[in-house]
Amino acid sequence: MLEFKYKQVIVLRVDLGMSEGKIAAQAGHAAVSAAEDARKKKPDWWRAWMREGQCKIAVKAHSDQELLELERKAKKLKLPSALITDRGLTELPPGSMTCLGIGPAPSSQVDRITGALPLF
Repeated sequence: MLEFKYKQVIVLRVDLGMSEGKIAAQAGHAAVSAAEDARKKKPDWWRAWMREGQCKIAVKAHSDQELLELERKAKKLKLPSALITDRGLTELPPGSMTCLGIGPAPSSQVDRITGALPLF
C-alpha cells in the first residue's frame, strides 16, 4: 500500500445532525480553505500533496470545543488549517462551527493532532 507523506484531515462535527449534503458542502469548504492556507504559507507542502494525489481523511468530532482545541493544536504546530462556520442559510443557526480542515501537511505532524480521532 502506498503511504502518503502529506495529507489533509477534515474533522466534521457529528453532534449537529447535518444532512449528508450539508456535510459534503462543509467538508468541501474546509478542504479548499485549508489547502489555500497551505498554498500561501507552506507552498512546498502544498505542491508535494498535489503531486501525491491530495490524500484526504475525514474524522469525527463531537463539539465546537473539540474543534477549537484541535485548531489550537494545529496552530501551535504551525500547520495550515481552516475552521468553518456556517452562514445559517439552510439547516444550522448562523455561526455554527461545522468542521476543521488541517493540512495539507506532513502526515506525521497531522497525525499528532488527529491520529486518535474516529474515522467518519
